[in-house]
Amino acid sequence: LRTLAWLSLLEKNGIINTILNFLHLPSLNIINTPAAIILGMVYNYLPFMVLPIYNVLEKIDDNTINAARDLGANTMQTLTRVIIPLSIPGIVSGITMVFVPALTTFVISNILGGSKVLLIGNVIEQEFTKGSNWNLGSGLSLVMMIFILISMAFIAKYDKDGEGMSV
Repeated sequence: LRTLAWLSLLEKNGIINTILNFLHLPSLNIINTPAAIILGMVYNYLPFMVLPIYNVLEKIDDNTINAARDLGANTMQTLTRVIIPLSIPGIVSGITMVFVPALTTFVISNILGGSKVLLIGNVIEQEFTKGSNWNLGSGLSLVMMIFILISMAFIAKYDKDGEGMSV
């Protein structure tokens, strides 16, 4: 539904181009381009990355940050040596929640990309529905699943406390 809203915003007679034409500016042709797919994916998956990070950052004690400053750390050192290491569980959780759906999506690229830009999810979907080549679709799905499992194991390596809820 959110992707369809972007379609109505970005299409040739959409709201954005109507406003641009009213302001006597050239219209944008974003629909059916990789930029539209990136915009749609960022819009759809950004909350799933931001919310876990926000949750972890909210739990960082102010006294920890004040202690770093009292010990002589500047803002950049406080960020890189205190805040980011303490936010790793939220980053791992966000990556886990975004990586698999973003990798396997085919709806966003079909709607906003007009099937001109193929993602791995599109190829698998086409092999099962239009191509009737279930063997290739199954093989690609298996390769993608192995890649996802290896990626999740790699992410779990950096999630020492298990707070990121990866594999």
